[in-house]
Amino acid sequence: MTDLRVGIVGAGGIAPPHIAAWLEIGAEISILDRRGAAALAAQHGLTLVPTLDELIDAVDVVDIISPTSTHTAIALAAIARGRDVVCEKPLALTAAEAADIVRAASEAGVRLFPAHVVRYFGDYARAKQEVDAGVIGDLVELTFRRTVAAPAVAWFYDQDSGGGIIRDLMIHDLDQAVWFAGPVARVSATQTPPADGSLVTPPVSAEVVLEHVSGAVSRVRADWAEPGTPFHSRAELFGTRGALRVDSAGDTGDAGYLPPASDTDPYLTQLADFVAARVEQRDTRVTPADGVLAVALVDAAYAALASGGAVPGPSAPSGP
Repeated sequence: MTDLRVGIVGAGGIAPPHIAAWLEIGAEISILDRRGAAALAAQHGLTLVPTLDELIDAVDVVDIISPTSTHTAIALAAIARGRDVVCEKPLALTAAEAADIVRAASEAGVRLFPAHVVRYFGDYARAKQEVDAGVIGDLVELTFRRTVAAPAVAWFYDQDSGGGIIRDLMIHDLDQAVWFAGPVARVSATQTPPADGSLVTPPVSAEVVLEHVSGAVSRVRADWAEPGTPFHSRAELFGTRGALRVDSAGDTGDAGYLPPASDTDPYLTQLADFVAARVEQRDTRVTPADGVLAVALVDAAYAALASGGAVPGPSAPSGP
């Protein structure tokens, strides 16, 4: 249990698992009054707050789960008032904006937690431990694939307004690739069908190849498929002494874009890590710098799409 006061901004599909996790932790939850929020407040016993300013003033932590294009303004407003921030991936629309958020949080002395939930999935976390322990030797090749029914909300399809399959869906596995194999030297990308201006039309698939500084290569694919397509994620890690495989096949879950939990609730695990780190004054499993780097990889992938060739990988960010 905790006496933490949490303010949620956003009432879309990712809201229920965040709310359930905060309630399990014992937080007192308020939610900003926007479309869909009143129903969530009534269902879960949350306090409905009419304005963002009032919400920020009433809480200790602001949990941002609104559309990507809104993340920067909300995060900066919360940080300016001394509030800790939890922010759903991606941290911001661009790496420059993400770095601005990190800088503001550092200068204000508040905590910033980019919520990259896949790092808290049991199977992925166990694979990371085995890789770090050298069980399969040095990594040589990594493949990731993430498939789900295309979202029903229009903003997801506008790459210039915070959407796009690479920015919204593939970012999970771009983050995983760096988590497992380290910094990236070169990035190349393809997308089928290509965007029409800034707009993508489902079904759509994207593939990104990351050439790591270590010499390992990650091949990452994401698919927004037809309605009703069940969620499926897979990772295969090949090393000099063996291989590891993570596959969600057989997990139970809905046909929406939320990944199903495997053995433990990863949303609860990630928010519990944030709460514990806050008390213990330690880093969370995902750091602010990790959040910036994930967005920088997205930026590089879109730059590669625009150029039709490979582009340099982003430099590893410094700082918290």
